[in-house]
Parts: sequence; C-alpha cells; structure tokens
Amino acid sequence: MSKIVRKFVFVAIIVFVTLVSVSCKKDDKVVLNVYNWGDYIDPDTIDEFEKEFNIDVNYDTFSTNEDMYVKIKSGGGNYDVLFPSDYMIEKMIKEDMLLELDMNNIPNYKNIDDKFKNLDFDPKNEYSVPYMWGTLGIIYNKKFVNEKIDSWNALWDEKYKGQILMLFSQRDSLTAAFRRLGYSINTKNPEELLKAKDELIKQKPLVYAYVGDEVKDLMIGEEANLAIVWSGDAAYMIKENKNLEYVVPKEGSNLWFDNVVIPKGSEHKKEAEEFIDFLCRGDIAAKNAEYIGYSSPNKEGVKLLPKDIQNDKVAYPDEETINNCEIFTDLGDFVKEYDRIWTEIIGD
Repeated sequence: MSKIVRKFVFVAIIVFVTLVSVSCKKDDKVVLNVYNWGDYIDPDTIDEFEKEFNIDVNYDTFSTNEDMYVKIKSGGGNYDVLFPSDYMIEKMIKEDMLLELDMNNIPNYKNIDDKFKNLDFDPKNEYSVPYMWGTLGIIYNKKFVNEKIDSWNALWDEKYKGQILMLFSQRDSLTAAFRRLGYSINTKNPEELLKAKDELIKQKPLVYAYVGDEVKDLMIGEEANLAIVWSGDAAYMIKENKNLEYVVPKEGSNLWFDNVVIPKGSEHKKEAEEFIDFLCRGDIAAKNAEYIGYSSPNKEGVKLLPKDIQNDKVAYPDEETINNCEIFTDLGDFVKEYDRIWTEIIGD
C-alpha cells in the first residue's frame, strides 16, 4: 500500500471515528424510566421536562399496585421512578425496595401541604413525595335515586337491585362492608373479615356488576344508578353528566395517596430526583391535577387551578370528611386472608 493510500485510509478512519463519537455524544442522553398508572400525567409536562433537562423519558404504565410490585420485585423494567399508593409504599419500605430521597435535590417539596406529610406509611418523609390524593365514596344519579344518599347502606338497599356497581378491587369493595359494620378498613380480625365477606355475598344479587374503569362510562351513560368510585373519577363523571352526585358516606371511608418514589436499582437517582422536583413545581402540579381530575397535595399548584375546581368538595373535601377517613396500611402476611375471602366473594 502506498504512503498516499495509507495516509488517505488513516484520515478516513479518523474522520469516521470522530463522526461516530460526535453522533454518540449527541444521542447520549440519560433515559429516565418512569412507571405510572395509566392516563395519570399530562403528556405535555413530560415533553416540557425532556426539553428543559435534556433527558429522555421512557414511560410505561401499570393497572394495579400489585402488578407494579410484582414487576419491580422480580427485577423487571429497570425503572427509576414509580407511583405506588400508600400501603404499597409501606410494604416496599419494609422490604428494602426503595431508595431514600435526597431532599436537597427536591427543593420544591416545600410546595407540598404540611397536612400531607409525615403520614403513617412514610412517617419521616424519607422515601416518597405526594403526587395525588382522594377519597372513596358513592356516586349516584339524582334523576333515578329519589333520596339523598349519605350512607354505605344504600348499596345494600333492595330497591336498587340491579342498579349498583361495585369495584373489582378487593380492598375498596371491602371498605364499603367494613365501614358499614363499623370496622377499620385495615382490620386483621378474622371474625370481622368473615362478617364483611358475608355482607358482600348477601349484596351480590343486588349488584349489576363488579367493574374497573368502565364504571365511568356506565354511570355517565346511565346504565346504572349507584356505584362505589374514587373521587377523581367521580369529578370526571359529574362533568360529563350533571345528574350525578358524589358523597363520602357518614360512616367514613378510605383516604388514599399516590406518591412518587425511586426504586433500589435505579441507575439515574439524580435525574429521578430532578423529575420529582419538576412534578412538585406549582405550575406543573396544577397542569397534572387539571388534566387527571384528581386532587393535588401541592398547595401552590392548587392556587393556580380554576376557582370552581378549588371550591369543588368532591376534589377538595372539608377537614371533617378527611378526618373521618382512614388510610390503607400494609396488611403483611394477613393479606392472604383478604385474598382468600375476596376469591370466595367474587366466585360465589
């Protein structure tokens, strides 16, 4: 090979390596793997985060806390950010599945209302940051239900046979039975659990169906007249059908929280904390709350919401209602008893 040819080949190699290097650098962005509930963030806020921080977001969704837990426990997904609920956060902390947060990297945490901090599932605010919250209650159609509903007893009333929807969700449907009987929604008393099971089995002939997300379309379309629902879904349904009304029964109910956490095994903890801090910005919290229709724990975000949403008692109930509710706790091994009872209820 001549000197000229060798020189040409050498230069060509250098140019090629340089181009590859530049190309890799250009595309060498951090990819943040986020695992959230379906339809639980304004897509525009993800675009905004990616542009502002030069980070790509890979966004996956799950349907239940249990599905998410199993995937993370088995090492699937390599996720950096998760959005579990209260009792699942407690379980994951106990099983050493979460990283402690560096709050120096989350200065916007100051925007979270103090009443949503130091909760039982994360008492020192070490592992999670509140994202959304709400209540569990009854939605009913005033056009067909000629009385003011204020008790779980309505879901056992014979006159509503075939008009009642229950949630295909173990702890939520059991909540209705527990509170009707005057029990804690976190009971580990076998006798109380059996009585709740009996109540739900007795109720089954009155129930039109056990449902999931389809509860929204069924109630909006007036195919049923009463349903157990989460407050955020209730707010959406009421917007679509003005005949609907939501109530947290007087016996009390569940106050739930979905928080943001970082799982052990995250390869991008710093960027994950940047993402959490971004979600805690007032403007971003307001966008997400308005898009999702659920309640924001972010006091600065709430101030930016339209007045009719701020004053909506479905989304932002009074202190008396909140104080009459319980937060789900991790049942530990006793969850097997709940699973067994639930199988008997659904399969009966």
